[in-house]
Amino acid sequence: MTVDKEAAERLAISFGAEAARYDRTRPAYPGALIAKLVAASPGPRVAEVGCGTGVLSRQLQAAGLDVLGVEHDERMAEFARATGVTVEVAKFETWDSAGREFDAVVAGQSWHWVDAEAGLAQAARVLRPGGVFVALWHVFGTPEPISEAFVAAYDKVAPQVPYRVGHSYDEAFKSYQEGCVRTADAIARTGEFSDAEQWSADWEQTFTTAEFLDLTLTMSPMALLSSEQITGLTSGIGSAIDAIGGRFTMRYRTLAVAVTRN
Repeated sequence: MTVDKEAAERLAISFGAEAARYDRTRPAYPGALIAKLVAASPGPRVAEVGCGTGVLSRQLQAAGLDVLGVEHDERMAEFARATGVTVEVAKFETWDSAGREFDAVVAGQSWHWVDAEAGLAQAARVLRPGGVFVALWHVFGTPEPISEAFVAAYDKVAPQVPYRVGHSYDEAFKSYQEGCVRTADAIARTGEFSDAEQWSADWEQTFTTAEFLDLTLTMSPMALLSSEQITGLTSGIGSAIDAIGGRFTMRYRTLAVAVTRN
């Protein structure tokens, strides 16, 4: 779904207001993909693009890597620092790396907020030859009764809002898979990278009504809604989950694009 530039900026900076909730509810990355990333990196020095509250950074640190987060929202950066992540506040595209060189540049759930052309140029500048760039995304979809409830609730409380959450798994996977292909194509066009690979890992997570509504409140489209609209939306979704027993299991697939700096 296309979002105008002003709305996109509102979405991009919406997470900091819910930093603690974001860190509490956003899932970590599958261990198999962390292991692949560690194995692919030719050394320990990692720059994470849009590190947020440090969910991925902390996993990489625990795996033995030396991680520097680059995050343009001071509120998110402050939270990440409190958890032990070193963070510099800047947009990745305009970040001053001060001549530092990294073995890997990673972007967990963040590359779609980066200007593709400027971001790839920056990644090429800060990566050592043979270094790796890896962008990861979680793809998830709600069971049909819940995705239908999202549609009904949006149509009732915010029919004009173009950018929504609550897609089915098949819709979400198709959209993100197409995004991975576009990202790989854009990387190839730079001529700075080679050996493109796509990684994936499937997993599941069970949510209660309260847990899923907590997660929903961290999703960027919420920034396009008024408090009254959010209340109406979450009420409709909560009722749908309660109607199927107050809990459900959500399917996830984490996708990644990995390339090597020439």
